[in-house]
Amino acid sequence: MKRINISSGSPWEDVVGYSRAVRSGNVIEVAGTTAMDDDRLIGKGDVYTQTHFIFQKIEKVLQQAGGSLKDVVRTRMFITDISKWQEAGKAHQEFFLNIKPVTTMVEVSRLIDPELLIEIEVTAIIGQ
Repeated sequence: MKRINISSGSPWEDVVGYSRAVRSGNVIEVAGTTAMDDDRLIGKGDVYTQTHFIFQKIEKVLQQAGGSLKDVVRTRMFITDISKWQEAGKAHQEFFLNIKPVTTMVEVSRLIDPELLIEIEVTAIIGQ
């Protein structure tokens, strides 16, 4: 099985030792993704906007790996305020209404930057 590491070019990938995404055979795993666009936060204070932007970023990396959103079988959302679940859920629904992957949403005490309100991972399987 061929392994392909996909990089975003972030300096953190080498500091921490991770890849933005990894494709192994027909499986794509996308690392935790936040609403950072280079050094700029998208959607400060707004869970919906952050979530929407994250799924756009994830869609792009899936395409780089040879997949698409329709290949997503699992999403994992780590949110810092579970009372905002409906805002995150609305953005999720806009991308996945007809795909309906399994999903997990859990509240975490904080992310690496206090302005980050949600971080999302996905798993995709190509060619189902």
